[in-house]
Amino acid sequence: MSARRLLIVAHGPSENTVRLREAAARGARHPDISGVEVAVLTPFEAGPADVMAADAVLLGTTENLGYMSGALKDFFDRTYYAVLEEKQGLPYALYIRAGHDGTGTRRGVETILTGLRWRAVNEPVICRGDWQDSFIADVEDLGTLMAAGLEAGIF
Repeated sequence: MSARRLLIVAHGPSENTVRLREAAARGARHPDISGVEVAVLTPFEAGPADVMAADAVLLGTTENLGYMSGALKDFFDRTYYAVLEEKQGLPYALYIRAGHDGTGTRRGVETILTGLRWRAVNEPVICRGDWQDSFIADVEDLGTLMAAGLEAGIF
């Protein structure tokens, strides 16, 4: 069987959000997991072909004015209709770096994903408030969960 593909699309406008994206990738590439290929792209780099090649997607965004980052919104604007029919049911997970509560950001992303008919495989990880180093472990665990789920055929 060929390797399953996990696509990580995560915005990293700051040092800490880059650290979160790296943690997601590190978790997905856990040494105990084999048979999962991991692609890590910014929302500006990722496009419809990347989604079409993916078996699952891990999304990461900042909270910007109570909404997702403009970069992630741009990704959705460029990919939505190109993948709408063929990628229904695509497993996804989400993490949000939220300076406040992340509620509007979560709602905005989930509204788009509901339209795409993608399937959430975990509650969103919302890294709220002032920066905490524990955010890194939380996002790394999410990356591991996504890759392990793909490897095991759970999603």
